[in-house]
Order: sequence, then structure tokens, then C-alpha cells
Amino acid sequence: MATPAAFRLIPGRHLALALAVATGRSVSEEWRATGAHRWLNARPAPDGFALQPRDFRPADADAGRRILAGAWTLAGATMAVGAGGDPWDRPSPTRAFAEALHRFDWLPDLIAAGPEGATEALRLVLEWRRLFGRWNAFSWDRPILARRVFHLACAGPTLTARASDAETARIAADLARQARDLLGPGDPSGAATRAVAAAVAGVALNGRAGERLLDRALSRLSRALPATLGADGGHASRQGSAALELLFDLETLDEAMVQRGLAAPDAVQRAIDRLAAAVRFYTLADGALATGHGGLPRTARYVGAVRAQDETGDRPTGSGLGGYQRMESLRLQVIADVAPPPAGAWSAGAADAPLSMQVLVGGRRLIDPAAGRSLAAASTIQIGEASVGRWLEGFAARVLGPRLIDAGADVEVTRHEAPGAVWLDTAHHGWHGRYGVMHQRRLYLDLEAGDLRGEDRLTPTARAQGPDGRHFVPFTLRFQLHPGVSALVSQDRRSVLLRLEGEAGGWTLRNDALDIEIEPAPRPDRPGQQLVLRGQRRADSGARVRWRLTPARPASVPTPSAPPPGDLIA
Repeated sequence: MATPAAFRLIPGRHLALALAVATGRSVSEEWRATGAHRWLNARPAPDGFALQPRDFRPADADAGRRILAGAWTLAGATMAVGAGGDPWDRPSPTRAFAEALHRFDWLPDLIAAGPEGATEALRLVLEWRRLFGRWNAFSWDRPILARRVFHLACAGPTLTARASDAETARIAADLARQARDLLGPGDPSGAATRAVAAAVAGVALNGRAGERLLDRALSRLSRALPATLGADGGHASRQGSAALELLFDLETLDEAMVQRGLAAPDAVQRAIDRLAAAVRFYTLADGALATGHGGLPRTARYVGAVRAQDETGDRPTGSGLGGYQRMESLRLQVIADVAPPPAGAWSAGAADAPLSMQVLVGGRRLIDPAAGRSLAAASTIQIGEASVGRWLEGFAARVLGPRLIDAGADVEVTRHEAPGAVWLDTAHHGWHGRYGVMHQRRLYLDLEAGDLRGEDRLTPTARAQGPDGRHFVPFTLRFQLHPGVSALVSQDRRSVLLRLEGEAGGWTLRNDALDIEIEPAPRPDRPGQQLVLRGQRRADSGARVRWRLTPARPASVPTPSAPPPGDLIA
């Protein structure tokens, strides 16, 4: 959802918005904690479960067996409670662990461990209900609540097969109450996720309660989807993983409705078709997802689970979608970010990384985003120590989330195709206000020779002319290397040998920068490196860096059918 241009010009606008949201949220939470709200949300009571929706995400039975042994690993953290122990009566090691715990992210894995796992899952669900079932500000936070509702709806019949009639009634009633709570006001960026979770609960529950819940949720979902997805299926967050997760949820809803003899609304069917195309686009040569703007890495196995439901199979993938462009040859695959970052509520995970790129060679990742949202984690140019945008801080960030603001500079992109070659001419104006320059990036992929040539320019605008036009400003061009890629700078410091882990060959990155260094990359999970090319630009004449990525020991390289435009490095 775009932010109106007039709003972006109002001083203190984010603080004012945060005050309004905080006030509304406080009133909402006070109401949700009351007995009257619980009483209203508990009616009508469902008649147990009608069916078991199928979550197409792959479950990990081994993880479930570790939980049975008392070892909980969630969100990268571990907590030992012992066999039959209680994770609810002790502090979690991290906030992310606590969120995953209350989302019931462990439930599919535990059930996949077999009958013993399902019995333990029933005990844990009932214990959670005893401690947190009335209401709790943390565990009933709507993003957490949405995932818990989805997991409970998909596990309901398995759990209640081991429960007494009274326990079955309580679990079904709790699911209905939590799902109804999801349909209250909330952050617009999560509206579709909340509505589809409530709809899955509605189709799973039996009786009039399930029917009414399903009708309300489908109505809300039909309104939320157009604001969440573009016409091409690109998610408003510009995260491939967000498109993937929403597709998983919608596939579950669609199949469950078929089981009930119902047809999903047209808006849902259109969204599934568009999201399937988006997931095909975001799936790279290694079968995993492209990552950008806070998108989570998803393995080939995980992505393949939803693509197996795609009836279009291996239909050709478009060259552009959701603000990204793809270029491919037999050995190289490039995905470039060619649009401004998401704005408003969608920017809580957005990265300040205009014109950044990912590169795969031979189906393996070579250049890949590092951890973090700043320019220092992206493969693009940074001027000085500055950022294009900035992040909310203080009270506004606590209320609205860590949104990226003031980074929505215009981005231009033109795609060219010729026999044997494809190239992109891109530009962004994010540096105009501060430095009076425009960053232009040209990416040229030789389809026959199988190499990638690039040129990054800092082009002065009229603002750069004047008495300060001759001063020099440092800039940095980074290439973030995927973990496991080693780098060695040549003696003349004009090329770098890049080798992927376990491979004897390699790739050479030649360049004409003033200086090049290999530095650690910001990757908390696994050590990594980045190539850092540095230079100086004069305000009135700008700067240029040319580079070329080629196989280290290529065989005879054919002459490209289309000569590179301009004077990219030869």
C-alpha cells in the first residue's frame, strides 16, 4: 500500500501516526482482555471439527522426536526441559524463541513424530490453554495468534482423537475464539495472513459457528488480497518468502474448502494463480528462494513442497516481477532489485539497498545478500558512510515497528535483449538530495560467452555544479559473497579469484577500481566475506567503476553476438 505523497512531506508524521496507533492499540487491548469480549467471542460454540486441513509445508519428524526427548530448538535457540517437561513455566532463551513457541511452530513437527508425538502435543496445547488461554498481551499479539490458529486448525482432529469429549469441546471453542479475535482491527500488512488463518479455522470447525466464521473471514480475505498482492503476484513487502508463505496458506484453505464441497472466492483463486507465478520467479537455479527486503531464506525442499501443487508445472518464468529483474544464461543467473523499497507498514523488514543484486554460477550462489538491512549488507554502491533512507527509532519504532523511511527514491529500469545478450540499464535518485548524484548501474549478460559485465556510475546532476564541485567524496562498491565462497586478490589488485566450496575451478572478478579489499561480511549464522571496491568521486564529474565476472579458466570463449553497450570492461 503506497504512502500518499502529501503525507511524506508532513514534519513529525511518523510520531503522529505512532501516537494514533498506540492509542487505538491500547483501547483494543483493554477491550480484548475483558470478560465481556471473551464472552462475545465465544459464541456460538462449534460442534467439534468437521475436517482436518492439510498444511503443505514439510514437517520435520526428527525435530519432533527431539522435542519428545525434551530438547526444544526454535528460531535458532535451544532450551532443554527434559522428557515430558513444560516449556511454558520457564523463561525462553530469546524473544524469537518465545514467539515461535507461542505460534505453535513446533506442532507440525511433533505430530509428525507419530502417535507419541501427537499425545505429547495434546498435553502441551491443554497446558498452554490453562496458562494463556484467557488472554495475554504477548501470546495473543496478532502475528503470533495468526500462526497459532493456523497450526491448531490443521492439527485439531489429530489432537482431539486422543482427547476426552470435554477436552475436544474446549479445544474447538478455543480455536473459534482465537480465530474470531483475528478478525478485529490490525496492521494492514498482516491482514491477508490473519484472514486466511481465520478462514482455515472456519472451514475446519463443524456447525453454524464454523460457517459464520468462514463467511466473515472470506469476506475480509477478499478485501485484503488486492492490497497485499500486485497484479503480477508480487507481494507488497517485496519478500519472496512472504509470497511463498501466503501461497502455502491459500493452498491449504482451497483444498479444505474442496473437502467441504465449497468453492473458494474468485479473489482467492486469482491470488493462488498469481502467487504461484511469483514463487516460480523467485525460485532460483538451486531450487531455493531469492532473498531481498528481509525475506527469509527457504530451502529447495521447502519451496518444492508448494511448487508440487502448481498445476502449471514448469511454465516459463517471466523476466520481471515485483520490482525485480532476472537475467539467465547456461552458467549464470542474476536477479536485480530495480524498484524502491516497500513503504509504510510493509517496510518493517525492508532493506536500504537500491540496485542490489544476487548472482548464481552453475546453480550455486556466488553473490548473495548478507545479514542486515543496511547498504553495508548489499551488493551495491554506498557514498561515504551515508544511507539512502533511515529507520524509525524510539517511540515510533516501538509502536509501528522498525520501518524504513525516506528511502523511496525514484528508480528507472530499461531491459534490452539482442541475439546472444541481455542487459539492464538502471538508475536510482536516492543520492540526489544529499550529494547531487545519480547512481546508474548497467548489467550486461553475455549469453554465449557466459560472463557478466557491470558498470556502476555516479553521475552528477545540476545540483552538483558550483564552488564545491571539485571536492572529492569517497564511495564504496560491495559484492557480498555467499558463505563458503573464498576470495583471493591478485598481485596487480585488478582481479579477484572466487572459488565455491568443494569446487576446483572458480570465477574471476576483474575491475578498475582504485582499491579493493576482502573484508568480513555481516553474517551472524556463518562466517562470510565481501569484496569492497573503493574510489573517490569528484562532485562535478562523478565516478565510474567497471567490472567483469568470468570463469577463471574458460575454454575458448566465442565472440558475443551483440557487443556490450558503452565501454564495459573488456
